[in-house]
Order: sequence, then C-alpha cells, then structure tokens
Amino acid sequence: MVQQGQIDHLLQETAVIQPPPSLVSQAFLQDQQAEYQRSIQDPEKFWSEVAGELEWFKPWSKVFQWDYPTFKWFIDAKCNITYNCLDRHVAQGRKNKAAFIWLGEDGSERVYTYGRLAQMVNRFANGLRSLGVGKGDRVVIYMPLTPEGAIAMLACARIGAVHSVVYAGFSVGSLQGRILDAQAKVLITGDVGYRRGSKVDLGGICADAVEGLDVVEHVVIWRRESAGEPLPEKYVDFDQLLSEGAIHCPAEEMDSEDPLYILYTSGTTGKPKGVVHVHGGYMVGTYYHFKTYWDVKDNDVFWCTSDIGWVVGHSYIVYAPLIAGATTVFREGAIDYPHPGMFYEIIEKYGVNVMFTAPTVLRMLMRYGDDLPQKYDLRTLRYLTCAGEPLNPEALKWTYEYLCGNGEWGYVVDNWWQTETGGPCLGTTATMAAKPGRVGVPLPGAVLDIVDREGQPITEPDKGGLLVIKQPFPHFFRTVYGDPDRYAQDWNTIPGVYFTGDVALRDAEGYYMVVGRADDVLNVAGHRIGSAEVESALVSHPAVAEAAVIGKPDELRGESIKGFVTLRVGSDPSDEMIEALKVHVRRELGPIAVPSELEFMPSLPKTRSGKIMRRLLKANELGLDPGDITTLEE
Repeated sequence: MVQQGQIDHLLQETAVIQPPPSLVSQAFLQDQQAEYQRSIQDPEKFWSEVAGELEWFKPWSKVFQWDYPTFKWFIDAKCNITYNCLDRHVAQGRKNKAAFIWLGEDGSERVYTYGRLAQMVNRFANGLRSLGVGKGDRVVIYMPLTPEGAIAMLACARIGAVHSVVYAGFSVGSLQGRILDAQAKVLITGDVGYRRGSKVDLGGICADAVEGLDVVEHVVIWRRESAGEPLPEKYVDFDQLLSEGAIHCPAEEMDSEDPLYILYTSGTTGKPKGVVHVHGGYMVGTYYHFKTYWDVKDNDVFWCTSDIGWVVGHSYIVYAPLIAGATTVFREGAIDYPHPGMFYEIIEKYGVNVMFTAPTVLRMLMRYGDDLPQKYDLRTLRYLTCAGEPLNPEALKWTYEYLCGNGEWGYVVDNWWQTETGGPCLGTTATMAAKPGRVGVPLPGAVLDIVDREGQPITEPDKGGLLVIKQPFPHFFRTVYGDPDRYAQDWNTIPGVYFTGDVALRDAEGYYMVVGRADDVLNVAGHRIGSAEVESALVSHPAVAEAAVIGKPDELRGESIKGFVTLRVGSDPSDEMIEALKVHVRRELGPIAVPSELEFMPSLPKTRSGKIMRRLLKANELGLDPGDITTLEE
C-alpha cells in the first residue's frame, strides 16, 4: 500500500558524472558537507559571519527571531542593499571594472563600469525623488531587459522605495492588477521592447493600464523610438529625468526588515501571489550563494539568461552579482535569434566562465542538433548551472558532452529554488558528483525534508513525498503583500513546516529528485507517478527535444497519461514514432507509466520564465478554465 502523499519512483538512472579536477581545485567551497553542518548547527553564527563580510550602517542587536510563522533576521540593523552593490566597490578600487555587459538582439552592446552605474543609479534616484517618490512608496517597473530596467530597480532601492517588476509584455489587465495591488504611485516603462525582431508595444499597454487610475501620479517612459514626441499628461521622459539628476544620492538608511521588492510568482499552477523580500536578509543570502554555489571569481564573466521580470533576474542579474563585484552579461530578446548559434556565439565572444540558465534552454539547444556547438570554442565555460524546472538526465548528459567537452573544460549541474526562497535551496556544487535526474543536496542554510500529507517524514530511500522547508533562512520571503493569511497558509498546510508545493524523493546518499508540482502528480491504477519521470523518459529518446505529460480521468485506472512531445530537428511525427515512444517509455519505466495518448506539438506552452504550463495543457484537453495565464509566453 502506498503511503499517503508518497510518490512511486520508476526512473532508474544510475550514471554519475564527476566534476573536472580543474574545477574542484579552484572551487571556493571545498567541503560542502562540513559547510552545511556548520550552517544548520548554529545558523545564527553562520549567517552572522556571512553578513559581516558586507557593509552595514548599524549592526544588529539580535541575529534571528522566529514568532511562527513570521520571522526576522539581523534585528535593528540598518543597511541599504545598493550601498553594497555600488558604493562599496567604488570605494575599494573597482570603479573601472565592468559591472554589466548588455547585449541587444540587433547586435548592439553597452558596457557599464561600477563607477558609471553608480552615477546613473544616483541620477535616476534623485529624479524619482523629484517626483515625490520616497521611502516605502511602491513603484511598478514594466521595462524590457535593458540596463535602464536594472537602473530603475536599483534607484528605487537606493531611496527606499519598493519596486514591483512586471515582466515586459504582460497584458493590460495583468499590469493594471499589479499596479492596484501595490497602490503604486509611479510606473516606469519603455515605449517598446524587442523579441525575435518584432516590437512589443509596451507604451500602448501601459497607457491602457493606467487609464483612469488616480493612484498613478507619474509614468516615466524610456523612449527608444518615440523620442521627441509630445508626452501626455502625467508622463515624464526617462532620459531627461536621468540627465537632470545630481550624481550624488546617499543611500537611504533602511531597516534590515524593510521591504526591498514585491514580485509575483509565475503562476504555473494557480493565481500569482505577491512575494515580499527585504533589504538585509535577501542581501546576505543571495550574496552568499553567488560566492559559494556559483563560484564566480573576481576576473570571471558571468552570464544569466533570465529576465529582471523573474526572481532569477532579481537575484542573479541585478543584486547578488553586484554585491559580489562581478561582471555580468545579459541580453534582450530570444536566445536563438537571429540564428540558433547565438547562445554559443556569446559564450565564445565574451569568454563566459560561469552561466545560469534554464533546462528549457538546454532542451532547445538539443533540438537544433549536435553539430552546432562544435562550431564554436566554448572552452572558457567552466561551470554551467540550471534551475526553473527539473533538469532531465538526457539534457544534462547532452550538455555535458557538447557544451562542456565531456568534462575536459566544463561541468553542468542542477539547482532548485523558488520565488519565495530568493536563492537556491538544493543543488550540486562544483566539487560534488552530478547524478543525472537528481538536483543535488540541501545547500548551506536550507533544512529540507520529504513528508507525507500528515507531515510524517518519509525516510526510506527513493520513496517520494511532499517537499518542505523546516526553518527560514535570511533570504526567505517575509509575507505575501497585502495578504498575510495567504502567507500563513503555506506554513500551515502541513503544520510546523513550509510546504513548497513540489513533490520530491531522496536517495540513500541524500541526493534529491524534484519530480514536479504536487498538482501535477499522476495517479495511475493506484500508483502515484511524478510527471518529471515520464517526461524524462520521453526526452531520453533520441528523437525527442521536449515533453510534457498530464493525467486524464479514466474510469478504470483513475487516470491515464497523455504526453505532448516536441521532436528534434530531423524527426517527423508519425504513427510509427508514437509506437516507438511508447515502447521506449515501457522499457525505461515499465508498463504502468506508458502514455495512453501522445500528441506532437511544434512547441510547448511555457511561462515567460521558461516553465512548461502543464495546467494549460490539461485545461485545454479537458475543457476546463485554465485560470491565470498572464505569464504565458506568446
């Protein structure tokens, strides 16, 4: 009898990949296990030591206070995250070091040193102050992935305003809802964004969103194509505001627990919620993991393929790399435009050493074939990390072979986290063996467990259940904006712990496999199967680039499995292919996991952050309301 909440484990992947000796020898974190034990045996001492590496206006009187389910870190301390992002580096001689290397889809490039970035952030912060924006005010940012978007975020934080970044391209209703939820007094936008050579009319969307909204006092617009045109009432020119601001703007003294930003979850399974992160703890935690997990050195070039509209972009394009004094590449537009080799071209041209990308990007690269990466010199790429969805074994092994030279120069690993956690909780570090299909072990500071629906720990290896977090770390979110009851609900679904919404299993060596969202678990003839296992089995077929599966009601078996498949270039849909894929899944997982139906699709529906929207597939299949789909990639 399957224990309530327990998941069957079917995928028997036994491969182990060792990190290259060259990576291990220079890794900052040499003993992951010792560091982890230190972090959980005395977390207050551990995080206090990390926080001591950063600049504070006033030290804390107490490290941690937990009044379940709410908590505080670095109590009474005063700081400002932008002081550590900018002022600290200028004062320490990094004024002329490149902070940002920005790339446009049209081939354009802009480089911002720490000194120049600090001046521009100060100028724009003073511009916002001239519009009446101050500490605690909310500002919605609806900007393309450009330096101007990052500058807007940093300028808000500089003066103590709370920014809420909305992914550029979201619908009028979605943008308007977030403005109203935050009661934002200023909206910062651009007139257009670019993707795949096409323009996204951001200005038009904003105009419709703010129509009739008295709460919005000003709309600041960055004009790429409409410069010089008369501006409507309430509108202010971004560049003019920037140019008129003074180059000095002291960082507002913030309490460690003062809100830094509001960010809405991606909504793959339900209604998005406004996650609140704060200045102090978020600064400490994201910085720590950037230094230790991403292992970025002072002379490295780091590339994060996310967007400022997502938590990955907040944490690992804007804030943590700047706190650490790194050089970060980011690029507007589609990763495979104007040609499929763009991804490799950027690595080669800029000598990228460390990357953070999504499994969907790697599966897309697989689809374009094995020959393409071999046309580029990728030997600078030391360390490639993934998050956002489970990294299936086939994609990891393909990436290791073709992007990492079979370990000759590089290494690819997985990590797991959420908008709510601010930074990674599970991962394979630079000195650990990678197990395809397994995300890794708990990272320092994160105490996780797998439990059944009654909250009882599942200790037997490879028996899955609900993934929970047992205690908060500094960069964990503080509340759901305007809805503390919803925040408390996540701590009370399973009393005493935070329920992540994911299901996972753990092997005898402590490596976790995250097999999908709890809502995506398939229940076939009494067997509870994680969607990720069936999808990984499909993707392990040489003709398949990407796959998603859903459960459909079945009178006899409870649920039957339907798969949606995108084929690699050179493979064509056919009845013979369907049969071949079913035979393959049977061989990999057994008869219980064989999809009853398979449908070929040119692409799978995804959020703009690269997560497959299985909820939308299921709703379309069963004729149900898909719920909130504002994050759907067009």
